[in-house]
Amino acid sequence: MTENMQNAAAGPVVDPAVDPIDVVRSQSLTALVRDEIERCIVEGTLAPGDKLTEADWAARLQVSRGPVREAFRALEQAGLVRNEKNRGVFVRVVTLAEADEIYAVRAVLEEAACRMLAATIDARQLAVLRAHVDAMRDALAAHDRDAYARSNVAFHDTLVAQAGNGKLYETYRRLVGELSLFRRAALVVHDDTMARSLAEHRAILTALASRDAALASTLTHAHVNGGRERAHEACEPAGQRTAARPLPATIDEPRT
Repeated sequence: MTENMQNAAAGPVVDPAVDPIDVVRSQSLTALVRDEIERCIVEGTLAPGDKLTEADWAARLQVSRGPVREAFRALEQAGLVRNEKNRGVFVRVVTLAEADEIYAVRAVLEEAACRMLAATIDARQLAVLRAHVDAMRDALAAHDRDAYARSNVAFHDTLVAQAGNGKLYETYRRLVGELSLFRRAALVVHDDTMARSLAEHRAILTALASRDAALASTLTHAHVNGGRERAHEACEPAGQRTAARPLPATIDEPRT
């Protein structure tokens, strides 16, 4: 047996200078740093255009710069930050035109998720969705917009995840991260916005509980389109506001 064959039979060569525990620890730290920065972006603690520095986040989270640097790269791939040469890393600014495109894709993805989920939804899945709706109700009663926004995001995230299509969910997660600013802004356009939003979520939940796929997808389409229209109201200057074109109508599957 040659030396190369002996090496191959013995398995992959491991650099004795590299501690496997250090590798795992670094990967875990990167995920923790990424999740914390993403949470700050989604919840609005970090605003679009804010600059992120490795040193600040390393000190804040008490980690080395390596995991922070890798977290920045992951967030850039997720579309949440941008890396400008010779300037640094910034929370990404999503234009209203980009948001329109994202809302259109989001509507299609959530409609598809509703159709998938309605066919197979069980009592446990319904209970999880109902818990998010109850949390929205409690946040509304407490006039807590931040808590409402978190529960709102959790409801839609759970709905899409429960549909059971991994690629659909992966695409959806990227989109909703980019939409986080617009979704929060849309909740404060009118005094009754959260109450109307809660009613819409309840209607979607009822349709899913009845396994009415067509109704659930239609209600979801209308809900997403309403959020898009409120985003226009929140983000366009008064006097320069133009009505947002409605999203393309949902296409019902033929009934048999």
